[in-house]
Amino acid sequence: MPKAALHPTAPSFFPARASLPAFAKAVQGCEACDLYRRATQAVFGEGPREAIAMFVGEQPGDQEDLQGHPFVGPAGTFLKSSMAEAGIPPERVFLTNAVKHFNWVASIKGAVAGTGKIKRVHKPPNLAQINACRPWLEAEMTLVKPRMIVCLGASAARTVLGPEFRVSRQRGETIRRPGAPWTMATFHPSAIVRMPDREKREEARLLFLKDLRKVAVQMRKLAG
Repeated sequence: MPKAALHPTAPSFFPARASLPAFAKAVQGCEACDLYRRATQAVFGEGPREAIAMFVGEQPGDQEDLQGHPFVGPAGTFLKSSMAEAGIPPERVFLTNAVKHFNWVASIKGAVAGTGKIKRVHKPPNLAQINACRPWLEAEMTLVKPRMIVCLGASAARTVLGPEFRVSRQRGETIRRPGAPWTMATFHPSAIVRMPDREKREEARLLFLKDLRKVAVQMRKLAG
């Protein structure tokens, strides 16, 4: 039996009434891929229904999984401070991820340290997991109807813009696509936060800030 047949599809878990709160509640029961088995909870997107821009990351991290909110860990703190520096109003942004459950592996170093806790280290979702979760992201886009989409990192960019898209080559480019006339991809904040080399980290931070300032300019135009 094909692996895909082992799981029901995400739309089979959709609520009868289409609203952001209803979808946020319904996603907690999703079993469209195997990630739900090890996650604390699903993490749906958050933000106003009338948001101008939707920021799409890869998946919840450790703190997001524990707290149930997107972008509340170190990468989220960095993202929000960068948005503020770029002049992006948070009340006009919807924050979400391409995958709604945290995919992780246990850190051997964390276990050996003798802290009594297993350190959960982020593991990128595979293509099957991304595809299984795609309907939830599409539902968010349908409900919010953002006029701008900002893809954070490779997984989000490929989910939104297709498997051929490469952030390394096309970062910062503005692209027209159905459903959102202004779409752009940039680095994922966690990739910058985790860079061990200080100079490279600062270089990436400035490029990221440059991209966010471009987002801020376009948001002001759309806000009128």
